Amino acid sequence: MLNTKNGPKYIFEILIDTFKQAKKEYNIEIPWYIMTSRENNKETVDFLEEHEYFGYNKNKVKFFIQGELPLLDTNGKVILNEEKQIKEAANGNGGIYEAFAKSGFLKEMKQNQIEWIFVNNIDNIISNFVDPLLLGLAIQNNQKIAAKSVAKINPQEKVGVFCKVNGKPKIIEYIDLPEEMAEQRDENGELLYGEVNIGAYLFNISILEDLAKIRLPYHAAFKKSAYLLENGKYLEPKSPNIYKFETFIFDVFKRYNDIAILRVKREDEFAPVKNKEGADSPETAVKLYNAKF
Repeated sequence: MLNTKNGPKYIFEILIDTFKQAKKEYNIEIPWYIMTSRENNKETVDFLEEHEYFGYNKNKVKFFIQGELPLLDTNGKVILNEEKQIKEAANGNGGIYEAFAKSGFLKEMKQNQIEWIFVNNIDNIISNFVDPLLLGLAIQNNQKIAAKSVAKINPQEKVGVFCKVNGKPKIIEYIDLPEEMAEQRDENGELLYGEVNIGAYLFNISILEDLAKIRLPYHAAFKKSAYLLENGKYLEPKSPNIYKFETFIFDVFKRYNDIAILRVKREDEFAPVKNKEGADSPETAVKLYNAKF
C-alpha cells in the first residue's frame, strides 16, 4: 500500500487507474495480460478478485504463468524441496515469450486483430503504457520493437543502458560497463552510454511467435534458498547458497538490426518500487506520483 496524496493506494490500483483513463480518452477497454509465477499466481488472482479489479472490467484482465528453471548449489548440483522434488524458481522476464504463446493468449490476440503489445514492469507506478507516441515512432521507423528510456543521472547510476554491440541493439548492465566507457560523453556533453532501460517495451505481434521458439541465454544470480539435506532435514540458510537462473526479455534485441527508442522524462514515466528505502523505494516513487497526479 502506498500513501499517495489521494489516499492509500495499491500498486495494482494505480496501474488500473491508467486503464480507466485510457478508456475515457479512447473509448476502449484495453486488455491486460498479467504474467505471474507459480508461487504468486493464486495470491495475485485472489487479490484482484477481492478488490473487484478496482472497478475495471474483469473480463479484460487475464493471467498466465511463467516457466521455471532448476536451482543449483555451489557444486553445480540440483537441490530438493520439502516434497523431495527438484526445486525450481521463476525463469525471469525473458520467459514471457514462451509462456505467453503456451497460454493460448497469443492466438487469441491474433484472432482479435491486435497488432501491438506493450510490456511493462509491474513496479513502475507512473508508467505511461497507453502511448500513441511510442506506437507512432515504431511504425514511422518501420521497427518491430520499440522501447522507452530516460537520461542517466550520472555515470555511476546503477542501471542498464541501451547500446549497440557488433551493430546490434543490446542492453548492457552497469556491472558490465567499464568505468572509462561509463564516463564518456558526446560532443553535446551527454553521456555516450546514457539511455537508461526502464523496462518499457512495445512489440509487434508478428514477431512473438518466433521469439517464443528461441533459446535465450541464462543469467545466474547468487541467492538464498532453503533446501532438503541428505539426512532429511530442511535447511534454512542465513546467507546466499544457490544459483538461480533467469532469462532477460531484452536479450532478443540482438536478433534485429535496430529498435526504436523513445526518451521520456524520468519524472513523467519512471517511478519504480524496488527497494525498501532509499533510491527507487516507495518513498521516492510516491513523491514522483504525487508530483505527476
